[in-house]
Amino acid sequence: MKNENIKPKIFSREQAKLKAESYCAYQERSQYEVRNKLYEWGLHQKDVEEIISELIDQNFLNEERFSIAYTMGKFRIKGWGKLKIKQGLKLKQVPDKMIQKALKSIDEGDYLMSLRQILEKKSNLLSEKDPFKRRYLLSRYAMSKGYEQDLISELLINKSLE
Repeated sequence: MKNENIKPKIFSREQAKLKAESYCAYQERSQYEVRNKLYEWGLHQKDVEEIISELIDQNFLNEERFSIAYTMGKFRIKGWGKLKIKQGLKLKQVPDKMIQKALKSIDEGDYLMSLRQILEKKSNLLSEKDPFKRRYLLSRYAMSKGYEQDLISELLINKSLE
């Protein structure tokens, strides 16, 4: 309930545009994030849409660039699978076409190697002896990271990581 007394900062249109430019220059952003930030700064819909349009024209805001940067960052740094990345992009209201294009930027060999490494690392940490329970625990862990069930099963069967 501490947010009740916090009033939104109110900026002029020009102040907001300058702040939005530096907000976008600092890190790739989705239109959804920038739009929310502009509303948070107390701007009206007409100004928000005009600023978004100007940011796109000036190449501060590029949904395709954002979706690829987000995808590669979550994959390389966080070790997320395609399902979790896709969900994250959907939450940022990135169009499906952009999501598909961004997911294709992940190399399949790297993707499988990443899944294998995640499973091996987790397998080394498990103390469970029962092979069925181990396989279940490994599978559940990899699914929580956003990897596809069929890939997980295939790796667990072929590589016998139990």
